[in-house]
Amino acid sequence: MRRPPQVTSNSAQTCGSVPNVIEAVVGTILSQNTSGKNCTRAKNGLDEAFGRNNFEAIANARKEEVVDAIRTGGLANKKADMIQGLLRAVKERHGIYSLQHLAGEHRSIAEPPPIPPTNEEIMEELLSYDGVGPKTASCVLLFCLGRDSFAVDTHIYRLSRLLGWIPPKTDRVLAQAHLDIRIPANLKYGLHVLMIQHGRACRGCKKRGSGENCVLKEYLKQKKVKTEEDIDNRLKEVDQVKEENET
Repeated sequence: MRRPPQVTSNSAQTCGSVPNVIEAVVGTILSQNTSGKNCTRAKNGLDEAFGRNNFEAIANARKEEVVDAIRTGGLANKKADMIQGLLRAVKERHGIYSLQHLAGEHRSIAEPPPIPPTNEEIMEELLSYDGVGPKTASCVLLFCLGRDSFAVDTHIYRLSRLLGWIPPKTDRVLAQAHLDIRIPANLKYGLHVLMIQHGRACRGCKKRGSGENCVLKEYLKQKKVKTEEDIDNRLKEVDQVKEENET
């Protein structure tokens, strides 16, 4: 377990630099299907309307108030339901608005330090809340809790398909499970950030940018040609040896 440096991805901006796990989950929900700028505006709007991490006020507010506060982030009605549902479920399950036990913290100094939960245990609890999917839970693991987890967003999914890292017709959920098992733990954080940065900066990797140049695509094309040439050369060598043996 480690504390990763701050980066510029949506999820990292909203939950990577905060120690509060619920704030991390809320921030990652706000980052869904929107830009980093709009996500930041939505989080600021939530803090201005209710106070930072005043989860009780958010949970007990009228839905319309939460919607107005996060409207700039898009999908405000849906995200308001998810955020309020999350907070109410956490309070009902744990008696307080806190998920700090997932960070290995204990609630009082009178209690013995708890055994830190495993990645699997953290994922299991996070996924039990409505609105928290594998990508959101993995982002919280990676950016907030400093765990080795490989979250798959649209950019990473598209690049993984291009690279042939995932089986054909694999959806994002299965792609994340597939990549999380296969990518070495020490590479997960850096590779996640690198692939997102490439996907955002490279016009040729965007959904509608098929006509644009992409250095990665060009490299793969050259590698494919070279591989085919190597195969041809090897076959020629085999044929030559065969002819020599026959003579």
